[in-house]
Amino acid sequence: GEGGKGNARFINWRRHAPHFSQKGEKTPVRTLVMELKTIADVGLIGFPNVGKSTTLSVITNARPKIANYHFTTLSPNLGVADYYGDPFVVADIPGLIEGAADGAGLGHDFLRHIERTRMLVHVVDVSGEEGRDPVEDYKKINAELKKYSKILAGLPQIVVGNKCETEEAEENFKRLKRSIRKYPVMKLSAVLGEGIPELKHAIYEKLQTLPLVEPIEFEPFTYEEADPSKFTIDYDKEDNVYVVTGPFVEVASRNITLNDYQSLSYFQKLLREKGIIKKLRQMGAVDGDTVIIGDVEFEFTE
Repeated sequence: GEGGKGNARFINWRRHAPHFSQKGEKTPVRTLVMELKTIADVGLIGFPNVGKSTTLSVITNARPKIANYHFTTLSPNLGVADYYGDPFVVADIPGLIEGAADGAGLGHDFLRHIERTRMLVHVVDVSGEEGRDPVEDYKKINAELKKYSKILAGLPQIVVGNKCETEEAEENFKRLKRSIRKYPVMKLSAVLGEGIPELKHAIYEKLQTLPLVEPIEFEPFTYEEADPSKFTIDYDKEDNVYVVTGPFVEVASRNITLNDYQSLSYFQKLLREKGIIKKLRQMGAVDGDTVIIGDVEFEFTE
């Protein structure tokens, strides 16, 4: 809500040191859920421990934690890659697993971040060190993307066969390349730095053909602003009490300090200017009647 005003704001030529101030506006209490989505040009995706963090470290200025075990990366890491003075941002998305689209592991948390990228670099382990089939890994990750979001499944990809420094890698890479027709497939050894210049060039060239990320759609929200001049007066015949309610009362309760003479004088002036005194007279209020405005009771006097 709108903030209040300190006593210095009420200084004028007659009032050199006012002893009253204004409180802040009270508004409805609301609970908001804030969701962060990493914004990057490129998202590195793939199963855990396929070398995404190492790839990020050699194509950008990022220095993520790197270790030879699954789920080393628990949150997205960002790095800026410089391609001959033209930078682009790369996000290392923590390793997805089968069932991620249904929430397995931290699936939804990871997949949300990929939504804010323009393209994907799909890193596949072709080393054979863990007994994994690179073709099956590629298919499973893409199945999770498709299951989670058509937008994700439609993002352009560059498929990277990583860990090509091992003996089994060559045959596995050939099988992977033969099985993929939709996207370009590149060979990489992130540890040895082989294939890095070619990968950066391919990413840069692809980005030049892609539009920027669209802003997130949202429903704008504003508080309802009531007219501060409006008020309602109800008469309680049984207790012989006049009750003033409405936006005016809420504003007045913030602006008035009843134990200060100057502030109270200002309040009485407001009651006359806003027509409340006149309305009370029209409703039959006479000297001695009780008038309730907000949390305060007054004795009405002509």
